[in-house]
Amino acid sequence: MELLKASDLVKSFGSKNAVNGINFDIEEGRCVALLGPNGAGKTTTLKMLSGLLEPTSGSIDFKGEKAKDLRQFIGYLPQYPTFFNWMSGKEFLVFAGQLAKLNRKEAEKRSEELLERVGLTNAKKRKIGGYSGGMKQRLGLAQALIHRPKLLILDEPVSALDPLGRREVLDMMREIKEETTILFSTHVLHDAEEISDDILIINAGKIVISGSLGNVMEEYRQPILQIEFESLATDWLKSIASYSFVSEVNIQGNKASIVLKDMVYGKQALLRDIADRKLPIRKFEISQTTLEDLFMKVVKA
Repeated sequence: MELLKASDLVKSFGSKNAVNGINFDIEEGRCVALLGPNGAGKTTTLKMLSGLLEPTSGSIDFKGEKAKDLRQFIGYLPQYPTFFNWMSGKEFLVFAGQLAKLNRKEAEKRSEELLERVGLTNAKKRKIGGYSGGMKQRLGLAQALIHRPKLLILDEPVSALDPLGRREVLDMMREIKEETTILFSTHVLHDAEEISDDILIINAGKIVISGSLGNVMEEYRQPILQIEFESLATDWLKSIASYSFVSEVNIQGNKASIVLKDMVYGKQALLRDIADRKLPIRKFEISQTTLEDLFMKVVKA
């Protein structure tokens, strides 16, 4: 069932369109990853959906709600959340709950529930200024959930975290998506593959790919030959781009990803060529197009 629909959404800053007429919808109960390079329009899009920016034109329709201000139905965590460092974790959540129009008793109860959920019960009386980056991000998640939103919007929720903090937040997102709809932006494509149901790829202010992760990957999947050499083989790799059975060659140092039109014939021909030229290899294996491969292709187009 459709929860949110964005139609012809535009946001201009002076003569520049940061978001240029995008259309997409979000289904209830889904976890949606918004992907794109820096400057593509991700944060601007999320701020419009969360009510923090007014669209220049276009519309945002939220299921069954006629209210002009939809912030009561949306939880939002910015990329760089700010806190009152002199407050304790619990004081901050109670404050956020009251801002979200919970009464004091409700805010107290909900704060205790969320502090336990995000693993901060033992630190609830500690000043936020003494929290680690991961703890602050978990507190930010609790704040975004304080009023039981129908849509949780997260802007780069793990970008500033170390591997342990990133794993903690991803595990919480995996739990949260069982009870509410999530839209999050990320640069970490592996995270999108791990927890999202649907993806939106935005580039230069336009949606270039959208759909369920499984369907998108099936549509764009191609066989790829991954080769790693013991030393640089740049000249040979450049030369094979002209072979009739080769679609694309991506070179990264002594590694290469080769997209083949005919995997059976292509892998045999290239292996013979490597043996004839006595090029020393460490790895020669077949794989499929990843989300990162697809992302790099569409943002470079």
